[in-house]
Amino acid sequence: MTHNAHIVGWGHTPFGKLDNIELEQLIRDAVQPALDSAGLEPKDIDGIFVGHFNAGFVGQDFTASLPAVAMPEFRHTPSVRMENACATGSAAIWAAMDAMAAGRMKRTLVIGMEKMNGLTTPEVAATLIKCSYVKEEGADPAGFAGIFGGIATEYFRRFGDQSDALAAIAAKNHSNGMHNPYAHMRRDLGFDFCRNPSDKNPFVSGPLKRSDCSLVSDGAAALVLSAEPLSGAKVPAIRWRSRTHINDFLPMSRRDPTRFEGAAMAWQRGLAAAGAQLGDLSFVETHDCFTIAEMLEYEAMGLAPHGQGARIILDGITRKDGKLPVNPSGGLKSKGHPIGATGVSQHVMAAMQLSGTAGGMQVNDARLGAVFNMGGSAVASYLSLLEAA
Repeated sequence: MTHNAHIVGWGHTPFGKLDNIELEQLIRDAVQPALDSAGLEPKDIDGIFVGHFNAGFVGQDFTASLPAVAMPEFRHTPSVRMENACATGSAAIWAAMDAMAAGRMKRTLVIGMEKMNGLTTPEVAATLIKCSYVKEEGADPAGFAGIFGGIATEYFRRFGDQSDALAAIAAKNHSNGMHNPYAHMRRDLGFDFCRNPSDKNPFVSGPLKRSDCSLVSDGAAALVLSAEPLSGAKVPAIRWRSRTHINDFLPMSRRDPTRFEGAAMAWQRGLAAAGAQLGDLSFVETHDCFTIAEMLEYEAMGLAPHGQGARIILDGITRKDGKLPVNPSGGLKSKGHPIGATGVSQHVMAAMQLSGTAGGMQVNDARLGAVFNMGGSAVASYLSLLEAA
């Protein structure tokens, strides 16, 4: 089932505060390069799968219909929108792959997109908090930063102050993002700035500072998937070794907040299905919506026992020149986090690595890569293991 789809083309807009651009233009700017790199035209696409969160970021709903508005050649192409919180992009990819596995489609287009900056910061927080269990967690004035601030507070209480590790993760990702032409913030902030609170880097929630939080971003990314590699494609085909989707309880009160148990299960099952071990991976693109999330993901993927994730970053293991580079793209922290676009963007970044076209982001001799994308506080966990076809 996991080998029915190949990534044969991709496109990616810059991420950032894109005030004067509409969703239709973001679609065109991501889709046309994806089609061009695949050597295809709109008429060659059997179905479109749109990842778009939109619990109120924009007034327009029914955004599955927008690709045809943006590109009239798609007027009669079946199109559907998927939504699964911050894993919305991966949900759209999975739906496209399922349609292909069923034999209903041979070539699909996946678009992830979001326009977040039309709202004020409090309005963004109020929109994102809908991804929590609202009955218990929806009143946090810091929004999702409050959710992860609470996770960090409890982790610090149990295992001691981890501020050095979180600052090192932020500094690593911003350093990596300097080489990503699509990144929202291409600025090497350095460890000292990320470690020490200041007027420009105040505390946001619990021990989390502004430098621990991903950016509010606009942007889009697109993938063309094909049941078989295409001879006319301008990029090498990338295929799945395995794909895994695990869910967990939505309420934090029903889980240990310091463990991403669903994520750990996704990693265990995904590696087993691929016949691979962590040591086989060349790189990981993981969901660092907050620095504490990346640290807990080190533990979930099996790099460190529970409570010891800090040593993975402090020992340099996940640096670009380390044993297992994590987020060579800069991750959500530097690249940005337009909710619906993120999962698709992560797969584009992995495809660039595996095709040797990642430029300054390139990891040497990248053979097998992983993408981990999660919705909510590790509620929906998606893992792809990818390799060149």
